[in-house]
Amino acid sequence: MRERVLALRKAPRWWAVFGADHPGHGHDFGLLPVLTEERLRDVERWLGTGLPEEYRTFLMEVGSGGAGPDYGLLPLRPPGPDTPPATGHCALPFRPGLTAELEEHEEAEPRREDHPDDEAFAATYAAWDTRRDELNDALTEGTLCVGSQGCAYYSLLVVTGPYRGTMWDDVRAVGEGVVPIEPRGRTGPVTFAEWYLDWLDHAERRAWDTTAEPPPRLRFIPDRVEDG
Repeated sequence: MRERVLALRKAPRWWAVFGADHPGHGHDFGLLPVLTEERLRDVERWLGTGLPEEYRTFLMEVGSGGAGPDYGLLPLRPPGPDTPPATGHCALPFRPGLTAELEEHEEAEPRREDHPDDEAFAATYAAWDTRRDELNDALTEGTLCVGSQGCAYYSLLVVTGPYRGTMWDDVRAVGEGVVPIEPRGRTGPVTFAEWYLDWLDHAERRAWDTTAEPPPRLRFIPDRVEDG
């Protein structure tokens, strides 16, 4: 698989794949070095949990970050002497039902007219707001963020519980919580390998398609400065 990804650097339309040629964010179909078993175990000890098998295989055989869906895979680096302690977030149970709970909580936002005075309303609202923050934070427990989609959307890999090894979208930025990445014509989230290979198949078709017209390029013509 690593060879397939790196070969796309030479494809005639590599720039047509979303996320490959984005200034400042593009992955350019590059891949970081793979991790050894020892270094991967260092990462797992730091996270406080083992990683799903498909993702482990990818890290040891393809790369520890780089080219991938959207703006690519985030680097996964072993902890060093200056690495702060892990939060333990990944080792907690993943609870997909929290998205529905958050939606119900949002619908129950306190209203001023339901309170006798401003002080009572402020106290109720503060408690509601605190609980909303708690639910938002808890939505990604038991997951590892493996990719950025841009605009504060992220791709999450579940690492604990019954959904371990599956991919979910973090769309909290638009108030939709954490939802499964589901392929067309099927219910249920995809696994990491299915998610990555689907992207790679699409990228190859798009990058090697020599029949498509290239997009128009802007031409910048500098102003001429006349002497005298």
